[in-house]
Amino acid sequence: MPQHITRGIKALLEEANAQIETLSAQQAIAAYQVGADNDVVIVDIRDPREIEREGRIPGAFACTRGMLEFWIDPDSPYAKPVFQGDKKFVFYCAGGMRSALAAKTAQDMGLHPVAHIEGGFAAWRDAGGAVEKVEPRKAKA
Repeated sequence: MPQHITRGIKALLEEANAQIETLSAQQAIAAYQVGADNDVVIVDIRDPREIEREGRIPGAFACTRGMLEFWIDPDSPYAKPVFQGDKKFVFYCAGGMRSALAAKTAQDMGLHPVAHIEGGFAAWRDAGGAVEKVEPRKAKA
């Protein structure tokens, strides 16, 4: 018997977008410039292969979506100090869907303030935001 999904991705995204702050690419670029004073942390939740292929926002903290909850929770053995600071966390992915869900999860966990970039990295790049190339990791011998 096939599965019957009762809350699909469309519903999850609508719920997330109704509860989180969404920044346009232009607003995110402005926040990033303010972030040079260390009050904004840009969080890249894409897979490392995406980052190597497309580049990243300079200075963004890379946190794959699969580790987000573990890295945010200070009681987790995987907690990252970057998430413990008194900062604004702006999440992005490739197109804005994963980052909306990530921002909602982070907010639900008590991280605040949080936001995400509408349209993700593609919108950032297309709006003229800074992008840096990332060299692929060397395979371990």
